Amino acid sequence: MATTSLSGSWVSSLPGQFHAPNSSCSNRPRAIPLSIVKSCSKETHLSEEGCTFSRRLVLAGVGTLAANIFKSFAFAEEVPENYRAFVDFIDGYSYYYPSDWRDFDFRGHDSAFKDRALALQNVRVSFKPTDKQDIRDLGPMNEVIFNLVRNVLAAPTQRPTIFDMQEKTVDGKNYWTFEYELASPNFSRTAFATIAIGNGRYYTLIVGANERRWSRFRNRLKVVADSFKLLDI
Repeated sequence: MATTSLSGSWVSSLPGQFHAPNSSCSNRPRAIPLSIVKSCSKETHLSEEGCTFSRRLVLAGVGTLAANIFKSFAFAEEVPENYRAFVDFIDGYSYYYPSDWRDFDFRGHDSAFKDRALALQNVRVSFKPTDKQDIRDLGPMNEVIFNLVRNVLAAPTQRPTIFDMQEKTVDGKNYWTFEYELASPNFSRTAFATIAIGNGRYYTLIVGANERRWSRFRNRLKVVADSFKLLDI
């Protein structure tokens, strides 16, 4: 695995998913959530923005194939203590999230988890089609990330600052992770984002918290950002 980093500061001017619990958690139910089924049925909510997937947790009744897939992922790399693994074999990605967070619907995102008490402390993943083969095909890392934060992640009333950018290569796939803050007159939020390209998709994972809690939870949330991986589908 190769890693490079670039630090600096910048403002606005410039269904096959399952959850693998950590092996040290003894209070987990015997039935492991093996998949989240997503469908546009009569349970689906329609709005002007389109279809929002309803999600149903599928427990028990695991076949031999599903069990083997679970074992190959869960034990190839041990899930860190106090985290769980979320794996989506249909959409081609996985990541860790804190074991005390819960699943929730975040509009426009494929998966999301949040702190049970602090809704703004959360992780979510989205993706969109692309004809690019690798994240490097988008251009220089600093330019791509600056434009992403300024034009996509930040609202017009927010002042963005980027603190750090890192690139890593895992199993031949390149990932860019960066730390940034979005500041408004009355509120600031800091986050890590990891972006990658594979399977004909441009994936984005964002995990963050409000600015007052960032220093306390930063290292914990960095584990989530660094854990994001693409799966071949």
